[in-house]
Amino acid sequence: MRGVITRVAAIRSSEAALLRATQLIEKGREKEALPLLARAAQKGVAEAEFRLGRVYLEGKIVPQSKQEALRWLECAAKQNHTEAQAMLAAMFVHGLSFAPQSGTTLFAAAATGGPVTRPDFERAAHWARLAAESGSPEGQAILGFLLTSGPEEMRDVDAGTEWYRRAAEAGSPQGSLGYAMAITRSNPDDAGHQLAMSHLRRAAEAGIPTAFFLLAVMSENGVGTERDLAAAAQYYREAAERGNSNGQARWGLALLEGRGVDKNPSEGESWLRRAALAGDSEAAALVGDLYARGGDLPPNYAEAAIWFTRAAELGHKGAARALGLLYLTGAGVGRDPEEAARWFRVSAEAGDRQAQADLANMLLRGAITNTEDFVRTRQWFEEAAIGGDLVAAFNYGVCLAEGVGIEQDEKQAAHWLKVAAQGVVNAQYWYGRMLMQGRGVAQDLTEGRAWITRAARAGMLDAQVALAEMLVNGRGGARDHTAAFELFSQAAAKGHVGAMFALGAMLGGGHDIPTDRTQAERWFRQAAERGHPQAQMMLGRYLARGLAGSVDRVEARLLFEKALAQGVDEVRADLAALDSSSDESAPPTQKAVNH
Repeated sequence: MRGVITRVAAIRSSEAALLRATQLIEKGREKEALPLLARAAQKGVAEAEFRLGRVYLEGKIVPQSKQEALRWLECAAKQNHTEAQAMLAAMFVHGLSFAPQSGTTLFAAAATGGPVTRPDFERAAHWARLAAESGSPEGQAILGFLLTSGPEEMRDVDAGTEWYRRAAEAGSPQGSLGYAMAITRSNPDDAGHQLAMSHLRRAAEAGIPTAFFLLAVMSENGVGTERDLAAAAQYYREAAERGNSNGQARWGLALLEGRGVDKNPSEGESWLRRAALAGDSEAAALVGDLYARGGDLPPNYAEAAIWFTRAAELGHKGAARALGLLYLTGAGVGRDPEEAARWFRVSAEAGDRQAQADLANMLLRGAITNTEDFVRTRQWFEEAAIGGDLVAAFNYGVCLAEGVGIEQDEKQAAHWLKVAAQGVVNAQYWYGRMLMQGRGVAQDLTEGRAWITRAARAGMLDAQVALAEMLVNGRGGARDHTAAFELFSQAAAKGHVGAMFALGAMLGGGHDIPTDRTQAERWFRQAAERGHPQAQMMLGRYLARGLAGSVDRVEARLLFEKALAQGVDEVRADLAALDSSSDESAPPTQKAVNH
């Protein structure tokens, strides 16, 4: 009997200690409350265990200790304390990084780049289910999250949605947010979208950043409400100011573009930077674009490279390609083809078609020689081509024609180039060339010229030059030197060196246009200065022989030597002729020296 009385007294004493501790906490005297709280917890009072766990988790009046918090919360949870069970579930979802005062939400991992430590979804589900079944709205919301967004093997979307609904109806802001997200994922009708909006508003009233962001997205796109850019901008601002990195990025973009708010590029860039530093890859890529474009100031490629690197390392495939282009051209960074190829590879592996083409072009030029790149590039193009991608079909055709990552197969190359030619200008040019040369198909000059004509009319420079050559020599159709001259002129104006040489050749005589050797020499010079070996030879001849009036044998010799260095062997005769003319024009004493 005495033992029972003792135990009852102990329980009453512990409960009294808890009551007194609670009163002190309400008065802001937490430090005085702590010994009383600890005494009650040590006696097994569940509410005291729960409160002591929170004290250790919050770290306000004692050094924060998540392990101590976990120990005391588990003690309370095992006594069916539903708040402790829900809090434990939240801790395990967030990898023990959850702290009640920090504003952490179920959706923080998605918004901030992930929890501090590894989540334990099994233990989270155990405690969440116990709390949910005991009627805890927080536990119901967490269970809804786990069943809709947890590991694949744990998911039961219908059950999760129902738990979210119950949590929302019980007044849980997290439940309202989760229920709204579940509704929008189920392809709802207008009424469903409106229901989602109403629950997002409830969550936003509780200050949840993700709710503001989603309200902004729906307002911007007119989903579940009238399209309202001004309202969307303000929701983005609310999300941004509450630390949501996606909201910071979109608010920054709104300020940058003046979408729903007065344009303010400086403040917009500042918000984009904040989002980028918080781990938003799209924001980092946008900042990189700002520096690369320049705007009112010259482009700052070095700064752009820093932000593109940050975005690429966060998985942004467009930024990875942009970084590759900077390394390829040496803009803002040291020119480094291997580093360019590395970033093209990263972007290409993520599915960026342009990066795949960039990598293929480097392989075709011999800028990189990695065998694996050849094979992987061909595989990308083959898979996409079979799936109906015409650009990929063109690139796959080029791989087959040139033997990139696969044994050369001109017949298959012609097939895929013809497929791609239905919608890709470059493919029309390539397929036309295949027909002209009889590569992989029976030679058909007329059909080949027709395809090249299509590409030329679409504005492709190489096709315009190729068509002009056909108009000169009559391959595949009629000659028309006037039309050829016009096409060469258009291409030369756009910097095509071969067209510059062709203009010089046509103006030099022998064609159905007026001869003008002064202009011919001018075009040969423009092409020669850009490294065209045949133009160097022709300009040398003009200067050596005075074909346009002026003679300059010294420059002629330099031009012949440049052409010879590029493999034009016929200039040997021109050099010999220069030597001979030099001997004949030298004074008698100089001739003796020469011989």
